[in-house]
Amino acid sequence: MIINQIIGNLTENPTSKTIDYLDLEWFETTKRIQRKKTRNGADVAIKFLKEGQRLREGDILFEDAEKVIAINVLETEAIVMVPGSLLEMGTVCYEIGNKHIPLFIQEDKVLLPFEMPMFRWLEASGFKPKKQSVKLLNLLKSNVEPHGHGSLGSTIFTKILKMAAPKDE
Repeated sequence: MIINQIIGNLTENPTSKTIDYLDLEWFETTKRIQRKKTRNGADVAIKFLKEGQRLREGDILFEDAEKVIAINVLETEAIVMVPGSLLEMGTVCYEIGNKHIPLFIQEDKVLLPFEMPMFRWLEASGFKPKKQSVKLLNLLKSNVEPHGHGSLGSTIFTKILKMAAPKDE
């Protein structure tokens, strides 16, 4: 089946019908075109025509008399931080955003996909990151397209991160 739009969300439209979940990794929620199978084996082709459409936890893609197909965002390893002040929140978000890494805000926590070099950098910078398995749900929308600084595509920060990373990771 081809899906061109989201028709609702389980949070706003609870249902007593059978729910067949389409499991997605956090980074798949922003893809406009993809082909996947639901938990029960239904073949789903997503083809969003508009730019910037994003799938969210509980989004309903299909509904008939007996079942709905809805999105389930899988848990993943993440760096989780609970800033102690507004200044710390602003600083950590600025530093992470300056490195063009996806950033999530959930409750009073700042989350990002786990990368050991970033984890070590945050520790060395005085933050208290924790590694946890969580659902990354609330991606902050960035106004900047991913890009590099410098003509060679490799920054001093990237080189330092590579040197700091253990060889086995």
